[in-house]
Amino acid sequence: MDENGNSNIAPKNMWNLPLSVFFKDARLVFKMDSLGKEILGIAFPSALAVAADPIASLIDTAFIGHLGPVELAAAGVSIALFNQASRITIFPLVSITTSFVAEENTIEKINTTAMEKQLTENIKAKSNEVMLDDHALRDIEKGATKENGETPTESLAANGDTNELMAKVLVAENVEKDDANTNICNKSASKTRRKKRHIASASTALLFGSILGLLQAATLILAAKPLLGAMGLKQGSPMLLPAVKYLRLRSLGAPAVLLSLAMQGIFRGFKDTTTPLYVIVSGYALNVALDPILIFHFKLGIRGAAISHVLSQYIMALALLLILMRKVDLLPPSIKDLQIFRFLKNGGLLLARVVAVTFCVTLAASLAARLGSIPMAAFQTCLQVWLTSSLLADGLAVAVQAILACSFAEKDYDKVTATATRTLQMSFVLGVGLSVIVGVGLYFGAGIFSKSVLVVHLIRIGIPFVAATQPINSLAFVFDGVNYGASDFAYSAYSLVMVSLASVTSLFLLYKSKGFVGIWIALTIYMSLRMFAGVWRMGTATGPWRFLRGRSLS
Repeated sequence: MDENGNSNIAPKNMWNLPLSVFFKDARLVFKMDSLGKEILGIAFPSALAVAADPIASLIDTAFIGHLGPVELAAAGVSIALFNQASRITIFPLVSITTSFVAEENTIEKINTTAMEKQLTENIKAKSNEVMLDDHALRDIEKGATKENGETPTESLAANGDTNELMAKVLVAENVEKDDANTNICNKSASKTRRKKRHIASASTALLFGSILGLLQAATLILAAKPLLGAMGLKQGSPMLLPAVKYLRLRSLGAPAVLLSLAMQGIFRGFKDTTTPLYVIVSGYALNVALDPILIFHFKLGIRGAAISHVLSQYIMALALLLILMRKVDLLPPSIKDLQIFRFLKNGGLLLARVVAVTFCVTLAASLAARLGSIPMAAFQTCLQVWLTSSLLADGLAVAVQAILACSFAEKDYDKVTATATRTLQMSFVLGVGLSVIVGVGLYFGAGIFSKSVLVVHLIRIGIPFVAATQPINSLAFVFDGVNYGASDFAYSAYSLVMVSLASVTSLFLLYKSKGFVGIWIALTIYMSLRMFAGVWRMGTATGPWRFLRGRSLS
């Protein structure tokens, strides 16, 4: 106590305060230690895999563009509709699959290691007991010979202990056999580690992927015309017929798309993002190679583009399935082993979250469209750059989700804290770098997107918002991975719904008063609130982060 009666006892470590955890070991953000290598080893291939799809779609679009403006516009509307439907089903499935597989795989490893350790200890104990019996027998032999000049057998037989002697002799002779058994058990344990793993969440993910894929395909095929009508292609539009053909053909690949992404979630749970990357790149390379052959050589036109995409998706799904079957026993022992209700509960929460996110961005685009074609053209350009730059942050989000899910299962809270803070610090640095690249690139490259002086002018007005929000966006996306890795799906869903309600209100108010600039101010508020929701959960040490509060009190 000081002279005023106040305690002068300072905390042992300032980093124990929950909010300050975000700055813990910030000097290590660029250090390539084991943790840094693990994060980047997962994040980099994941980011490349995520980027492969839009790049392939861009090349598809370039080929279709040679067919004419009607076909290009028709394919554009169909792709937008297909992607929107896929996003609603894919995002919850992949997110929960990654967390559940990582958690279950870690628990299985812990149990297997504990069993092997217990087996080894039992064998060692038995071997030590045998060795003690052998030494005792030798002592008896030496003592008997020394005292009576008799052999141990004769001495013990004289005392009526022949049976005891025979037991000792047999035990001694089995010492070498027990050593051999130890080696056999060690080899057996090694084989057990190489044995196929049974991961119930992996089987469940594939089941849901198949069902959702079939439902999506059936819905888009049967309701193609009304859905395209809702997208603006009314009866009599020259784009309607080619759009229907393209959408129905491409929808045949929906089961393969959902299965592929479910399997990517499984591989991510194993912290393996390299295997899916090789398969995805190979699949999309095939897609690009088939495009000119089917579109122009076989003269299938827009249908050829759809067929090449579907074929590549099924080949990717088959390749991933064959690789996965070598690692995991995909058939569960019984239906009871499937985690159906757990998937439905958490998937439902994330579905609400996806709808909330999608509604905000869609509303912003709708309000921009009401301003006219020029503001809409500028807004769409800025929005695509804004969203595309998030792909790298998605890679970090996948990495932190997989590592945290494993660490929480192991109750390794030191690694949980270190991984979360290191990845968030990396995401901030990434965001700052993207801010500079996007700002400079969009300022000088705005003319690439439009020849209209008015559109280019509005793009440059939007640059400060697009560029300045990159660090905020990166942190918001990585906080999603942090929440999923902690299996904090309920908070992630409810907080995003609240954020969306506030953001929708700000969108309407700022749109009316500020127009184009107001929409971007509202989107900045939206992403800032998303980031704040993540900071609040971890910084206040609530939910799965209570252990931080416990440490601050210790």
